Amino acid sequence: MMKRFTAALIATILALTSQVLAATDNHTRFPALQTETGKLTIYSTTDLAAMKPLIDDFQRTAPGISIDYIEYLTNELHALASEACRKDEPLGDLLLSSSVDQLLKLANDGCAASHTSPETLRVADWANWRDEVFGFTYEPAVFVYNTRKVPPAEVPRTHVELADLLRERLDYYRGHVGTYDIRLSGIGYLLAFNDARQTNTVFGRLLESMARASAVARCCTGEILEEVASGRLYIGYNMLGSYAYDAARRHPDLRVVVPRDYTLVLSRGALIPKSAERSDLGAQFLDYLLSERGQSIARSNAFYFSETGGLPPDVDGPQNLKESGIAQPIRIGPGLLAVQDWAQRQRFIEDWSRSLIELNSPEWTRE
Repeated sequence: MMKRFTAALIATILALTSQVLAATDNHTRFPALQTETGKLTIYSTTDLAAMKPLIDDFQRTAPGISIDYIEYLTNELHALASEACRKDEPLGDLLLSSSVDQLLKLANDGCAASHTSPETLRVADWANWRDEVFGFTYEPAVFVYNTRKVPPAEVPRTHVELADLLRERLDYYRGHVGTYDIRLSGIGYLLAFNDARQTNTVFGRLLESMARASAVARCCTGEILEEVASGRLYIGYNMLGSYAYDAARRHPDLRVVVPRDYTLVLSRGALIPKSAERSDLGAQFLDYLLSERGQSIARSNAFYFSETGGLPPDVDGPQNLKESGIAQPIRIGPGLLAVQDWAQRQRFIEDWSRSLIELNSPEWTRE
């Protein structure tokens, strides 16, 4: 009896350990709905919760395909993909990343396979680089705030208004504004770099105001959104609209603002690695993402915003981003190579660090 109990206990411990390791590795397997005919491996920086509706629906169109979905932070995935390319080793059949500048650099370094199909013809010119990197979402960078902490009269609706609010109400907002740590976050760096391109004067002013307000830095959108929803932070800056809107649907105190002076728009990118073992399956899933069916599922269940449609319900902003003239899409093209230029990147991060960290209070949070 004791031996059977011990064996059962060991089996339970091993099972639990396996589950913990799987969670730690951020590896999720989606078994085929029918007899497996192929396995697709996706390396991604997109949260599983956002991609799951798309994966589930794709498998309904391809019931013999199983999918391994592996999540990384943007900088981690870029480092892995670069190393795999250098060694000419496989790393998945499709890469998905919000840091499209990093995907563009991979393509420019010869790490991507070209793909054309009727579905790729649907992609806007600004979201297609040489038929190697494709944008498949339309996501504005937004402000988020907690209605219990930010009075209606103080809700900022432009970058200048946010800078002025932090100056005028410094004591109240000190330590309660969150943004990306661009040293850790690829998407944070991409958005900050493009902020500076819009207008150095406004960006510098906002950076100084955030430094004085002891802004809190985080690696990831989800962490900031949860802290704003809980009231630990009052305002989140430059959050991805899809994640922000999803959080607002779950947290009644959270609100989303599309800034009215200009709104950076990101298109999450997809790339088929040149060394992919099942590039055909990578292309099949990519075509699904770009298809009208995939885009419809994305608008309803995952990413919510679109280039031609109106804003989702309860989002504070112009009814149609494109028609309003404030949308500034981050073009997937040669301009993004400057974003990844090593020397320029280091200078920008050093300047940002001096402005936002070295001039900040000792309570700066480096998480």
